[in-house]
Amino acid sequence: MYPLDIERRYPELWAQGEDDDYSRNRYEDKLIYDQLRVLGLKLRSEPKYVKVLNTEDARNLEKNLSNYLSSPMLSIVLNFVDILAHSRSDLPILKEIAPNEPSYRSLTRSWFEHSPVYSVFKKLAEQDVTVIVTSDHGSVRSLRGTKIIGDREASTNLRYKFGRNLKVEQKHAVFVKNPKDYKLPQRNFNLNYVIAKEDYYFVYPTNYHKYLAYYRDSFQHGGISLEEMILPVVTLQPK
Repeated sequence: MYPLDIERRYPELWAQGEDDDYSRNRYEDKLIYDQLRVLGLKLRSEPKYVKVLNTEDARNLEKNLSNYLSSPMLSIVLNFVDILAHSRSDLPILKEIAPNEPSYRSLTRSWFEHSPVYSVFKKLAEQDVTVIVTSDHGSVRSLRGTKIIGDREASTNLRYKFGRNLKVEQKHAVFVKNPKDYKLPQRNFNLNYVIAKEDYYFVYPTNYHKYLAYYRDSFQHGGISLEEMILPVVTLQPK
């Protein structure tokens, strides 16, 4: 479903979310279960949902995996790659370790091969189960800043923003005058969206040069690029 569809079908969940990248994800499990119902899939027992935010969560998943295997469906959300992408702006050492896309992928692979998550995959390979791996979005290495003007209530994401009286260079972003055309919630009459193109990221005029340098060469998502919008889906089955 598009965001507009989700807001209409689940107004109570949408109203409880804050306008950021994380809070609306609190209802993933409810949305999964209801989608199964809409599709008419009647499972023999309740599906399970696990969110892995850190190493301790991953170890607990590995330790308790046998308890989940009795469920007809287990959904696992891994947050490490997202955390790594966002932390790269805050931790200069990460930019030294991963200065470009190949090194960033190499770092992610190194984490995976030494994490409890890899052990979970190896244990699942010994079971009669099907594993589907995908992502909710990709990311793009943002190298060019573009100045944006808006009110104080505009959202904070660097690759898309919604608010009133937003102004940005047209060559650097898509300006959404009518949100419904893009299946986005209208919310109020004056609300507009802007979505960054290519590798641009939005910077407010206040302390412009400071934040221009701070976020340059960071991995961001939410804009319009092939890297963010084309997602892999892999189906794995035991040999």
